[in-house]
Amino acid sequence: MDKIDKLVEILERLNSGESPDAVREEAQAFLAEVDPTELSMAEQKLIKAGMAPEDLRHLCSMHMEMLKGELEKMTSNLETGHVIDTLVKEHEVILSFLDKLEATNQEIQNLDAYNSNNEVFAKLLHIAEHLIGAEPHHQREEQVLFPEVESRGVTGPTRIMVMEHEDLRRYKHDVQDLAKDVVNMDFIEFKNRLNASSNLLVMTLRDHIFKENNILYPTSLEVIKDSEDWEKLKDACDKIGYCCFTPEK
Repeated sequence: MDKIDKLVEILERLNSGESPDAVREEAQAFLAEVDPTELSMAEQKLIKAGMAPEDLRHLCSMHMEMLKGELEKMTSNLETGHVIDTLVKEHEVILSFLDKLEATNQEIQNLDAYNSNNEVFAKLLHIAEHLIGAEPHHQREEQVLFPEVESRGVTGPTRIMVMEHEDLRRYKHDVQDLAKDVVNMDFIEFKNRLNASSNLLVMTLRDHIFKENNILYPTSLEVIKDSEDWEKLKDACDKIGYCCFTPEK
């Protein structure tokens, strides 16, 4: 609990407006000793103390950076088809679509006018539809994984992820709506709105995936130990279904 209280203090300082550089050295030294479960518990404690979940979204980016090498280690211990293994592999595909969205948006920003014969606009719609097609991924998290984690006393991280899911649904549909309506819009306005919407979606979804991969999923594996419980979760996920791009088992 002392470690969690110390982490809560660091998070509060970062959120108070204090310069991150002022606490960076202290935070990095401390965060090297903090595991994902402890970070989750600290977030949960802050929410219980009255901090809004949205205030926790971009806290502790230093801890995010320090976790980058842990994902491969985590997935190497999972069987193909495990609930978490599938979610991580879907993230890899989603991230590839974000890369394509970024490149496609840049290509469109370099155009002077709309041309229906230019395949870049069909590509934009294709990308938006596949990002929206990740909905079964979110449903499996919200209806299966998150409730199981919350039943074991960890609620802070899941609340943040659900809130971000709602935002991400909006951002994805914004990009899709623009891709569908480009023919009816002033092209300069279209480019400006597309640039803002796609940049927001790419930034937010990449950050969201990083937090799930490096905090929420490791926490899930930490609190759900029994293989039989994971089998039940897998059955529940099968009933919801998968994305058109989910890798085959």
